[in-house]
Amino acid sequence: MLVSLSKLVSKSTSLISEQVDVLLPYLSQENSWQMRETALKCLHLLFVKEGCCSPVNMHVIKAVFSILHELELPSVMHCGALQILHKIFLLTLPNLPSFEKLEFDHLLAILENAAQSPIMSKCLAALRILTDISSKLWARKNSESFAVYSSPLPLRVISLVMAQLRSLVKQLPDPCQTSSRIFHEIKSLLKLILQLVGEHPDLGATVLGEIGSFIKYFGTPNENVLASKHIASSEVLDFEGDMYQAFRSKLLSHIHRFVATCLQILNEAGAITTNVFDKVQLLVKHLHHGRIFDCFTRTIYSLLLHSRLFGILIEHPFKQELATLEHACKMLSERDNWHSYKAGIYATNQGAWITATFIFAELMSRVQSESCYCWFKSLVQFSHSEAKLWLSPLAKQGSFLEGSVGTNELLSFLKDNFGELGQDAAGNDDVPNYRDVLVGAYKNVCSSIETLERVIISRKAFCFQRWFFSLRAKLLGAVGEILEVLDTSKQETFSIIIEVQNSALTNIKCLEKFTQFSCRLNRLAKEFNLINSSFIGMDCESLKIIARLALSCSLLAFSAGFPHFFPNLPAYKYLRTCVREHSQQSNLSSMLLQDLLSRLLHIDHEVSMDLCKLLDNGGCPTKCSHLQSGNYILKSGHEVKDILDIIRYAVSTVMHLQIETNRIQNEAIISHVTKNGVELLLEISRKWLQIPFQMPKQFFNTRPIIGSELFVYSTDSRNQSQITVSSGLHLSLNLCLQLRNASPELSLGLTKLYCVLYSRVSFQKQSHGERNNEEMESQCQPWESEEIVEMNEKLFQYVTECAKKTTSYGKRFRDDDMNDDQMVYEFVCFEPNAKGQGFSSCVLDVSHFPVGCYRVEWYSCCIDNEGSYWSVLPLNSRPVFTVQESLFV
Repeated sequence: MLVSLSKLVSKSTSLISEQVDVLLPYLSQENSWQMRETALKCLHLLFVKEGCCSPVNMHVIKAVFSILHELELPSVMHCGALQILHKIFLLTLPNLPSFEKLEFDHLLAILENAAQSPIMSKCLAALRILTDISSKLWARKNSESFAVYSSPLPLRVISLVMAQLRSLVKQLPDPCQTSSRIFHEIKSLLKLILQLVGEHPDLGATVLGEIGSFIKYFGTPNENVLASKHIASSEVLDFEGDMYQAFRSKLLSHIHRFVATCLQILNEAGAITTNVFDKVQLLVKHLHHGRIFDCFTRTIYSLLLHSRLFGILIEHPFKQELATLEHACKMLSERDNWHSYKAGIYATNQGAWITATFIFAELMSRVQSESCYCWFKSLVQFSHSEAKLWLSPLAKQGSFLEGSVGTNELLSFLKDNFGELGQDAAGNDDVPNYRDVLVGAYKNVCSSIETLERVIISRKAFCFQRWFFSLRAKLLGAVGEILEVLDTSKQETFSIIIEVQNSALTNIKCLEKFTQFSCRLNRLAKEFNLINSSFIGMDCESLKIIARLALSCSLLAFSAGFPHFFPNLPAYKYLRTCVREHSQQSNLSSMLLQDLLSRLLHIDHEVSMDLCKLLDNGGCPTKCSHLQSGNYILKSGHEVKDILDIIRYAVSTVMHLQIETNRIQNEAIISHVTKNGVELLLEISRKWLQIPFQMPKQFFNTRPIIGSELFVYSTDSRNQSQITVSSGLHLSLNLCLQLRNASPELSLGLTKLYCVLYSRVSFQKQSHGERNNEEMESQCQPWESEEIVEMNEKLFQYVTECAKKTTSYGKRFRDDDMNDDQMVYEFVCFEPNAKGQGFSSCVLDVSHFPVGCYRVEWYSCCIDNEGSYWSVLPLNSRPVFTVQESLFV
């Protein structure tokens, strides 16, 4: 009856307090344990299952805590009592009654005792309560010295969690079993530590130190078992044998992910310190000294030290790479190809390009299929080019291969692939010739694309991979061309020529080239935004890496566009007209500042304010559209610190140069701006080249892309076989937009689908054969489109205005470009059904199109139930329509 009554009362919040008062007497010791268990289940129903939010007095907490005192009661009752207490703490924390210090000490002591229980369900329930108290209540009570222990409560909780972790390892699980229960418990324990680190980042070094000690303990298990259990060596299980290898590898894989996540939390909190780095180094050292760890484990742990989070904390990066290479070499010698491939992927994620090149090159020689060979060859070509870029600045430190220790195979690989860098540097007292290195890297990336396309059956395959390679090639090519103009190897001569000639014409031509570079780089930054929003479900780390690449492109665009920040420049008006040839806007300075500023608003307030001062209107931007469309906002941390340092340098230099030019006569301004601008751009390019490059995890995701197909039909029911319109009339179309490769959950989670269709007179097709070929082609090659960035920006602007419910914003437009090639376009909204399918109609104003056949280009997007904007790439062919002679004169 108590259970039935509690179920009824749970539906009425006003009666819950009275029901709790009814149930509490049944928890007393005078009742049988069966009756007490029933009362506890009823409380569990009210607090845990139904989430009761009614006020709780101290009497309720004490009554539930009393259950934990009686150790003879069934463990299920203890677990139920702990779960109820946990919900009470979580749901009523703001109104939690005040504790007397002795009462609080007593409660903590009970929870600590429960947290040391051998029954894991009871232990975890107690640890969860202690963790939440440490994260929430402790912050409120800390000033009152609510502590029973010699160390603060969060440290004590960490100690308790680590003790349970060691206890689980001591159990030496049967390798014949899946051990899924143990690993579930291990993940639960590690999750609690991550929660504490998130609330108390200052504990990061302590946590990493504890994990290092655990790895040291785990590395010599037999000695630890003998010491703790006092048994003979003959009775110790062979934990170092092959039968336990799967358990060891899986456990250390969980620990590795934990350490990586912990470092990310510390990074976002700005808590990466020398002490943290030292703890990670010691952790890796303990693992390398352990006798039982396999080479794959040693390799991926060694790669932790390549993280960009540590930046300048690594004194000898090449020596660290050599240490990793030695472990990788041993791993490959064991012929464990799958784990070697996984290690190679992780090396690209960490920016350890020499290790990645070595692993992929060895695997390439082992594969038998042509497709796998081309895949690995493309990876080798790309990794090799990135390794050379990374080594170029280090080459000036001397011949870095001298004194290298390793196997003959490893040394031979290094000398064959990178030996020339050390030789070139040894005989060159100038700065490294980055231009030649960039040209070589650009050619290698282009070769990677060509190699990858050899195995592509469908134009839709490897879409992200080819697009990402293409963006990297465009970026390296642009910076290489900039350095070619600057002529890095003859920088001093170049500067002298500018000063001596003082030729206005020469300087203007130079500034015009920089304007072109700036427009290209600005568009490239937007294309990085687009790739970030075009792959639904991309992991957070990949989004972060690509967002950083977009930020660095925006920085380079700002630096190359330096002439446009000086309105008093004699050639200023001429340069603005040049912009129209490469961009839809003429005010390049405003566009560059808005773009860079919108990326920095959430990262660096001081630089953002300086950029606002450079804007013509002296104010901040009214919108930051690419932030919403990119679905990822960069946060401050060590990963972006190197880029931010360069941005601060670039912005402060431009502001200082503006002040200087105000004191210079007109005829001398152009020479002064050109000379200082060239020096700025050269220095920015050099600094940018020293930023480590990482491959996003998404690159190794080869699943089919989530895209869309558009089916277009004429509204003229008399002719459904083709789309025709009479000259001088509008084209009326019925549309069906269908998502492809999307999961049912994604389709159900969409709120809107949008599409933009557009055509130009220049889209006319010259022959029937060309039309058929066009219809057979798939559109999913966004890196080849010249208008994908601009049209997606238009589409995003329309969606934004729709979200604001701005009725004055139209959906049908005509635009004229510089060549008077008029473009007509219309936006269409679809209501998606459960299958990710939507229907609508549109009208294109093609009344001015001459007689002929024309293609229609289109792009689409979707909005999910969280309000996120995603671009959806087209997967089918472009529609074609025919303008016919009018039957009426």
